[in-house]
This record gives sequence, structure tokens and C-alpha cells, in this order.
Amino acid sequence: MSLTSLLTHSVLADTKVIHAGELLALPGKAPLSKQTVVIKDGEIIAVEQGFIAASAYGSDAQFVDLSDRFVMPGLMDMHVHLQMEFGPDNISDTVKLSDADIAMKSVHYAKTTLMSGFTTVRDLLSEPEQMYALRDGVEKGWIDGPRIIAAAGVSITGGHLDVDGMAPDLLAMKSPMTICDGPFECRKITREAIKYGADAIKVASTGGVLSDTNTGTGQQMTDNELKEIVATAHGLGRKVASHAHATAGINAALRAGVDSVEHGSYADKETIKLFKKTGAYLVPTLLAGATVVDMAESSDFMSAPIKAKAIRVGADMLANFEKSYKAGVKIAFGTDSGVSKHGINAQEAVLMHQAGMTTADILKSATVNAADLIDMSDKLGTIETGKYADIIALDSSPLDNIAQLLDVGFVMKGGKIYKQ
Repeated sequence: MSLTSLLTHSVLADTKVIHAGELLALPGKAPLSKQTVVIKDGEIIAVEQGFIAASAYGSDAQFVDLSDRFVMPGLMDMHVHLQMEFGPDNISDTVKLSDADIAMKSVHYAKTTLMSGFTTVRDLLSEPEQMYALRDGVEKGWIDGPRIIAAAGVSITGGHLDVDGMAPDLLAMKSPMTICDGPFECRKITREAIKYGADAIKVASTGGVLSDTNTGTGQQMTDNELKEIVATAHGLGRKVASHAHATAGINAALRAGVDSVEHGSYADKETIKLFKKTGAYLVPTLLAGATVVDMAESSDFMSAPIKAKAIRVGADMLANFEKSYKAGVKIAFGTDSGVSKHGINAQEAVLMHQAGMTTADILKSATVNAADLIDMSDKLGTIETGKYADIIALDSSPLDNIAQLLDVGFVMKGGKIYKQ
């Protein structure tokens, strides 16, 4: 064998062979027993029936014994905020912490998320420069964290994604650069956000629960502003997610052509028709709703407007999600982690199941559907030849008990083992 061949087989190639006791290769379909998954240089190159010895794939192949585990694709969370955790210190942290401090927090939360079995996330609004650096650092292997799709937030002046709850001079200093009023401003801001690195665009078509202002959760962005943002983003190859609680704002966003609706707290019959017509996904974030209700009822750090919105909206989210799911709306898994604590993302699955969603559909929402939403079905969401080796393992099947997702014992992303 030539020196080049020796280097290719022994040094450059990184081969791992997994024996999976039970393998959910294609969420939505039945799992298979006693499967061998072969990984080379971070990608899956074969999935074979039976347990095949690692030596069959080269003397240097690493054997990974998951023969007594339930193995499935890495989980994906389509709505996180890796730079924060909501709580009593949230406001003070905003003015006390430097940009570097915030970046360090995001590194910590990213690793926490990965270790809980979530190998890909969509960050729907963080400080852009630090978030893009975190995304790129993970991609380059400098930082342990999930694959990150980083979105820029576009909002109207005083809208949900603008800053609030501070003195006027601090508001002026902290106001984000992605604020626009009127369709032409919104077109320019969307272009600028993409220019500086946004993988996706998030719009706030309605007010939000955690905005420290008494402006409600009704529609905030006008129809023509929404349409201009969506058209501009789509024209530049970016998808658009819409934060939306109230019915009018949800429906306006769907008519504008957004790719996903976050929360969707007050969907009605027209909403469901629009979801089905457009093919947009609902990202339910039930965990955020449950979290803010608990905080409102058990603590006193929230302002009066936030507390009132939290109790009203959070309590209504579960029933509205059940209605949308049973009507056949497409669901992609998302938690709004950062409102809830990072690392407990799988609690969303427990809440989805409580609302009547089947365990099979929940797993599909966090794998196949999520990959489709971010246009990465060719590389993510299933365990098949040619896909990235994003793989997790559990003690037993979450199809039988969805709470198994809360205790992920093995995590691989891109062929690298992070937890075993």
C-alpha cells in the first residue's frame, strides 16, 4: 500500500461503527432492531442490518457499543435564545454585562443545550455580532455546541423586539439596529440584517408577553410591512419566522408568506386554513408558556404588564396548540429556551404529549420536520447514508415514554462524540 493510501486509511479517515440495539433511523416510521451504523469523517456511509464487527470497516475503526440503547437522530430545537435565561437578574444583566460577558454566557448555554441531545438549534434573536461569532465558532470546532441557524430580529419602533423597561437614555443606547417603520424601511433593514450575517429573519407581527410595556399581544406590524420583509428575505434566500400571539397578527404573517409562526397562541379556523394553504410550520413553544405562568404565580420580579400577559397567554397556549395539531397543521419542535432554562428543552415534548400529540409525531417534529423548516433535509433529521452523523441514544424508547428524552446518555454531532 502506498504512503498516500496509508495516510488516507489510517490518519485522515475517521471511521466509527455503532451497534444500535434499537434504531429509529426514519422518525415517523417503525424503529429497527440490531442495526450497524457506519460513520466516516462525520457523515453516515452505511446503515446495515445486524451487528457487523468494526474491523470489517478498517483496522482503525472505532467501535461504539449502543447495543442495549435506543438510537435516533439528534434532536433539533427551532426556537432558542442562547444568550439569556429569563429571571430576576435578566434586566440588570442587560445593563451590567459587557458584550464579552454575554458571549461567554452563550458559550455556556450552547454546550448545555448540546449535552441535552439537541444537535441543531435556530436562535431566534440574540445580539447579532456575538451570535454569529458563536455560530461560526461552533462550525469551526472552537466551541462545543449545537449547529446554529442564527436569525436577525426585525421589529417596528416600540414593538416586541425593540428594547423596553429602561430609562430613556438607556433605551436610546440599547435600541437594536433592526428597527423599521413602513415597508421601505423594512426592506432596507432586512437587506442589512442579511448582509451582516443573518441565516434567517424573525419578525414580531404581534406584541409579546415579556415586553415590559402595556401594549398587549395584538398585531403590531402592518400587513404591508410584513409582506415587504418576507419578499425581501425570500428574494435573498432567507426564511422568515414570525413571533405571533393574537389571531390577527398570526393570520397577517401567514398571508404575507412567513415560513413559520412562533407560539401561534390564538389560532382560529382561518389560521388553520392559512397554515394548510401556505405550508408554514407552527413552532409551539409550550414550555415558554408554562414557564412564564409558573414565574408569574410563584415570584414577584415581573412587572404588572408582563405578569398579566404571562398568566393570560401562557395558560391558553396548550389548548390552542391541541386544536392546531388535531387540525393537521405542520409542527416543528421549538421551546423558546432562554425564557425557560437551557438544557431542559425536552420538557417541550412532555407538554406536547399532554396536549394530545403522539410520541411518533413529537419525534418527527424534532427531527424530520425541523430539518425541512431550515432547508437541511438533505443532511439532517434522519440516520441515512449521506447525512451528517448527528446521533443520540437513550436507555429506552421515547415512543413508549416521551419523558425518556429528558435523559439523553449519548450525544454525537457530525461524527464527534460529545457525551457517552
